[in-house]
Amino acid sequence: MKKRSVAPQEGWKGWDDYAAFYDWENAQTVQRRDVAFWQRLAAPVDGTVLELGCGTGRICLPVARSGARIVGIDRSAPMLARAQRRLVRAHLDGHAVLVRGDIRALPFRRSQFDLVMAPYGILQSLVRPRDLTAALASIAQVVSKGGRLGVDLVPDLPRWSEYEGKKTLSGRIGRGAKVTLLESVRQDRGRKLTMFDQRYVTERNGTRQESRFSLTLRTVSVPRMSALLERAGFRIDAVLGDYQGGPWDERADVWVILAVKT
Repeated sequence: MKKRSVAPQEGWKGWDDYAAFYDWENAQTVQRRDVAFWQRLAAPVDGTVLELGCGTGRICLPVARSGARIVGIDRSAPMLARAQRRLVRAHLDGHAVLVRGDIRALPFRRSQFDLVMAPYGILQSLVRPRDLTAALASIAQVVSKGGRLGVDLVPDLPRWSEYEGKKTLSGRIGRGAKVTLLESVRQDRGRKLTMFDQRYVTERNGTRQESRFSLTLRTVSVPRMSALLERAGFRIDAVLGDYQGGPWDERADVWVILAVKT
């Protein structure tokens, strides 16, 4: 009997539940190693910057703090709520605008932005090829001629080893609560998908809670993404292998593509 194919989970699912843990986890993994790169990219821009998948404001806030006019868009209301609170606390709410929306159909005017930033694998959360094509077409509509697009890809997803229930992080979160991340990784190599099943166990004052959700990313190689960008109306300006502008190769820890709208 032929095994029935199961449709992949939408890449945006899971991020609402992830909102409570996103900043805590990234402080221990990604940290701020890419922030200065996006600040430098935005610094010479006279017009408005757009960040795709702005989440809790990890990139958006420091870019706004550097003086850029920035709009952040995300599909997750809980993520955006955290970003808005951070903007208000930092007195930056007048320097950045947050919008809830779908990056496959951006709700902005034609040529509204001089720079579009797609940090840390946001375009890989589009799990179907047609969704990525739609997003790139929408980006091409809202970026000005001669404007720039920066795309940061999570490298080498197919080489992630599959494992189940591995304790990957632990520490304190919020007001003294202990939190542990138990993670499982699954691969759907036919669809080029990597699925991260997250189980966060939080303990506070003898009370134990569990939060479970999954995040899905699709493998997109640098040559493939470059070809898709060119098809959407961009010229590849540079391909970087680190956040200091070093050259790229497929073994690099960082895969960044910079493109210009033609």
